[in-house]
Amino acid sequence: MYFCNMIKNDTIIALATPSGVGAISVIRISGNNAITIVDSFFKSIKEGKQLIKQKTHTIHLGHIINEGIILDEVLVSVFKNPNSYTGEDVVEISCHGSTYIQQEIIQLFLQNRCRMADNGEFTMRAFLNGKMDLSQAEAVADVIASNSEASHVTAIQQMRGGISNELKELRGQLLDFAALIELELDFSGEDVEFADRTKFKELVAKITFVLKRLIDSFSFGNAMKNGIPVAIIGEPNVGKSTLLNALLNEEKAIVSDIAGTTRDAIEDELIIKGVTFRFIDTAGIRETKDIVENIGIKKAYEKAENAQLIIFLIDAKTENKEKRFAEIEAIKKRFPNKKLLVIANKTDLIPQQEIEILQTDIENLIPLSAKNKVGIDELKSELTSLVNIGALSNNETIVTNSRHFEALNNALIAISSVQKGIDLAISTDLFSIDIRECLRHLGTITGDYDVDKDILGHIFSNFCIGK
Repeated sequence: MYFCNMIKNDTIIALATPSGVGAISVIRISGNNAITIVDSFFKSIKEGKQLIKQKTHTIHLGHIINEGIILDEVLVSVFKNPNSYTGEDVVEISCHGSTYIQQEIIQLFLQNRCRMADNGEFTMRAFLNGKMDLSQAEAVADVIASNSEASHVTAIQQMRGGISNELKELRGQLLDFAALIELELDFSGEDVEFADRTKFKELVAKITFVLKRLIDSFSFGNAMKNGIPVAIIGEPNVGKSTLLNALLNEEKAIVSDIAGTTRDAIEDELIIKGVTFRFIDTAGIRETKDIVENIGIKKAYEKAENAQLIIFLIDAKTENKEKRFAEIEAIKKRFPNKKLLVIANKTDLIPQQEIEILQTDIENLIPLSAKNKVGIDELKSELTSLVNIGALSNNETIVTNSRHFEALNNALIAISSVQKGIDLAISTDLFSIDIRECLRHLGTITGDYDVDKDILGHIFSNFCIGK
């Protein structure tokens, strides 16, 4: 039902700015009759001016009038098709930010051949009218939702056609080969080859390489979009909660000398050099008979398993070196594929000479005093250094969308089957099916291939109404 509403050739209206009181509000109208409908209720400050006769991309001062009553003095922006966001005629009314005025204007047009837009319907129409491909349309929502420099950069890169440009040429070349191979099937009885096998092998290898690189970028891209999870783990009373408070510069977690104070995971976000980190303070890891504390310890390991970075906190005062080394090795063994930062806390309680010995004994150790907030800046720098921010500055294509990630994985499976068919010299008609599968999965990313209506409805239903 949602999708059916969206593809009707009618005129839609919605508030494009956040609801509530503000200095101004923008009401957006799109459809073949948008300019004509607004013109019926708009009276320009300049006598005799009609919106339908004005050029595209122009702004006009006047009043919205209903039955002789002035609703508001407004600025009306006119965008004529196809040179508009949706590819249709679009009018944007900038009025004063009173909720009463907003509703009066919207209700006026709802009573006069407009209907309320569904979530994301303006962007849906832009996609259907060829103003952007599906991956770019999805990126619009990511741009709106971006809350850090990193998430904004990745969303903008995607909206400008990052992944589309990456795949367009390869998909076009694969289509050319697919056509030649289909032609070979028509002449199968004559034993002819229209597709150059050497060049085809090179293309398959190139596609495989690009797909693997894009798939590998998802873990970083997803973290940039949703925040990089960092688990803070260690024994009780090593200062995990104090460290969290020092990083956030607020008393987020309860700090106590009583071992086992933290029973559940405490989370909060912090933006460091444009990157969002999600810090997770966990229960102290130790042997205990306390049932509730054991549940917290189990959660601590689960959070560490799901984190991208692990901060393992040790007490700088601990004299038992063998135990300390054993704990570090145990954590490395338990999480072999995680980036691990070992931090010695409470360095304010030991001499500088002992700190230097610690740094010699433990590779890449970061000494700090969470209580006195000494070494916190160094820790933040180390955290950002572990993130591949260079990929952002180099404008590399980074996959942030789980739907794209799934499609890329499916395309890789299909192209790997093609490669296997080539290596085994099997009949062309057998691996031609895999070529079509690869093309189909790549096409669903940009919308060049028929995308299920339910998928489209789901994608655009997550947008705000005015977009």
